Amino acid sequence: MSESLAITKFSDLANPTRFLGLAARIIPWLGCLTAVLFGVGLYLSFTTQGDYQQGSTVRIMYVHVPAAWLSMMCYSVMALSAIGTLVWRHPLADVSHKAAAPLGAAFTLIALATGALWGKPMWGTWWVWDARLTSVFILFLMYLGLIALNRALDDPSRGARLSAVLILVGFVNIPIIKFSVEWWNTLHQPASVMRLDGPTIDNEFLIPLLVMAFAFTFLFFTLHLMAMRNEIWRRRVTAQRRMAARMAGREL
Repeated sequence: MSESLAITKFSDLANPTRFLGLAARIIPWLGCLTAVLFGVGLYLSFTTQGDYQQGSTVRIMYVHVPAAWLSMMCYSVMALSAIGTLVWRHPLADVSHKAAAPLGAAFTLIALATGALWGKPMWGTWWVWDARLTSVFILFLMYLGLIALNRALDDPSRGARLSAVLILVGFVNIPIIKFSVEWWNTLHQPASVMRLDGPTIDNEFLIPLLVMAFAFTFLFFTLHLMAMRNEIWRRRVTAQRRMAARMAGREL
């Protein structure tokens, strides 16, 4: 019974009108929660002690690390949406991955920029072509390519299938990014939070980092829902304009 109810709810969300109503109710709450988390996270980030080796530059971590996590999470959301497009042909799946691509590009760009700012005082250089940095840069290029593809194709259904295939092919880069510091010798430090044996980072830095990570995550979901809503409205306006153009042509 519960399984059939879940399937029914999932099918209900296939209706863009119902999705728009749900988004209108959820977005304000998500926005408020995001603002509160950012307020708490930024306060903790600026009031904690600096690291004994890195000094105040360690505070870049509170933006860099969540942005890096979100760059991969966003692509994972796009991959799930791509499966929804190809397997279940869910009407909103292609809207989801199209709306997520610019957000993923933005988070990846933030991760690259803050990583360079952090790397200069720590490593003595803005950039090195090691496995982690190169794979993240490739991820950024993949986002830009998908954005360009989505804008180049006028047919939404054709563009959705092509984008979905490319997204799933490109997903191989996500585990490369994740495990690159373990597979190859890189300047980038290994994982210190998401470890099977527990975080190796001190709680003084871990708590602000986790709060900022939640803030970035809720920011993504807020912006994602807003972008999906805008995409649905854009498609409706485009469809109405085409219908009006056809009607005008018939009258002539």
